[in-house]
This record gives sequence, C-alpha cells and structure tokens, in this order.
Amino acid sequence: MRAGALLAVVALLMTQVATAATAAAPTTAAAPTTATAAAGDLDRVMGALAQRKHGHVTFVEEKYISVLDTPVKSSGELLYEAPDRLEQLTLSPKRERLVLQNGVVTVDRGRRHYVLDLRQYPQIVPFIESIRATLAGDRAALERVFRLSFSGSFDTWTLTLVPLDEKLAHTIRQIDIEGTQAAIHKIQIQEADGDRSVLSIGSEVTE
Repeated sequence: MRAGALLAVVALLMTQVATAATAAAPTTAAAPTTATAAAGDLDRVMGALAQRKHGHVTFVEEKYISVLDTPVKSSGELLYEAPDRLEQLTLSPKRERLVLQNGVVTVDRGRRHYVLDLRQYPQIVPFIESIRATLAGDRAALERVFRLSFSGSFDTWTLTLVPLDEKLAHTIRQIDIEGTQAAIHKIQIQEADGDRSVLSIGSEVTE
C-alpha cells in the first residue's frame, strides 16, 4: 500500500477520536496541575470513546510535501460506524471514497476501484488495530504501539503519539492531536521523511 493511502486511513481513524470526545466529554473541568491529573483527563477522554457508536464530520486536510511550494488541499466528510467501519469521502478537489472495514481497505477513485487486504501488510496491522481499539476506549492497546504524551488541560490540550516499533517509525514520526475542552480541532501527522499533513476537523454533518 502506498504511504498516502496508509496515512489517509490513519487520519480517518484518529478523527473518530475527535468526534467521540466532542460528543461525550464534559464541557467544564478543573485544569490539571500534576501528571496524575493529566493522566486522569486522558482516561476521561478514552472513557468517552467507548460510548460513541456513530460519527459524521467535515474535514479540511493540507499536505505539506517537500518538493512542492504550496500545500495540497482537500476537503470532504469522515464517517464512523461501530464497531469497525470507517470511511473518508473526499469531495474536493476530486471525489474519492476510502473505506476500512473488517481489515480491508477499498478505494474508489473515478472509474478505478482498489481493494487492499491489510493482512498483506503485517507491519501496519498492529498500528491499525491499536487505533481501532482507541475507538473502544482501550488505552492499553494504544500504549502497546505508541508512547503517549498528554499535556495541558481540557481547556487547551495536546495528545502526542510516537510509534514504538522501528518499522512504523520509518513511516510516521509522530501524531499530534490538539483540542480545547471537549472539541478536537486539529490532527497533525509528521512523516519520517519530513512531509506532514494537517487535518482540521469541522462540524457534525446533519443526516
């Protein structure tokens, strides 16, 4: 699987963390002053994830590639249906539909249709499965693949994920998730080669 497709899946999965936290986390909280308090805030976010069964939000993504002078911009919608269906629908600049379900990625781009079985990419399966576990609020599964760093408070906070596996680290350097109170606003993926993508989360889509 090409790196771009993998990162698209990652961005989609992490965006569901944003949707779940926005829907279920409390609107007010005292700012943590110790590492223990920060860990407690993270646990509260993870606990909220287990309650989320559906998500549908808008997104705008900017990809910064070293060989280009300006970022590549796209926008569309992201959907999640528990327990394992994830969809990224890009509407601009070109329509593309990417779906992850039961360990299989399908991509529709114009008249072309691709099917990718993640079992053929064992180096990425633990990463995908751990992110999927995050949707269920399973912090332990996430920590088996990433080193977690949570800073700030519910008023202004950042969660940083750094891969523990060397092979995965050759693709992704780290993922930074930024939020304020119960709303996540930005997900930034730093690739090992220096390129990066910034995913800005928009409003819920009314269905």
